[in-house]
Amino acid sequence: MGLTKAEWQIMNALWKNYPASVRDIIEDMGGEADWAYTTVKTMLDRLVKKGVLKVNKERNVSMYSPIFSQKKTRQAAIKSFVNQAFDGAVGTLMHHLVAKEELSKKEREELVRILKEEKKND
Repeated sequence: MGLTKAEWQIMNALWKNYPASVRDIIEDMGGEADWAYTTVKTMLDRLVKKGVLKVNKERNVSMYSPIFSQKKTRQAAIKSFVNQAFDGAVGTLMHHLVAKEELSKKEREELVRILKEEKKND
C-alpha cells in the first residue's frame, strides 16, 4: 500500500468523515496542510489508483471514501515496516521499542497488560 506522509494526512481526514469531496477534505484538515485544491485532488486520484480509496459522483461532485479501515491500513503499514527494517522479526522490533526508546511507566504497564491478555487467548 505504501502511503506517503501527505497521503496519511488525507486518509486520516477521510477516516474522520466520509464520503467527502476535495473541498470537504481541505476544510477538515484546516491548518494542518495549506494545500491547493488541485494538489489535494491529485493526491486523491493517486490514492484511488493505489486502491485505497473509491470515488463516486454525487451531483457532479466526486466523493471519496476509504476502502480499508484505519486499523487495517495501519496493520499493513506496520507489517511492511517490520519486514523492511527488521527482516520481519517482530520480537526484534519489540526489543528495540522497549530497550532503546524511553517508555513511560504507564506505557510499560500497558504493554505488559496487552501481552498477558494475548497469552490468555493463546
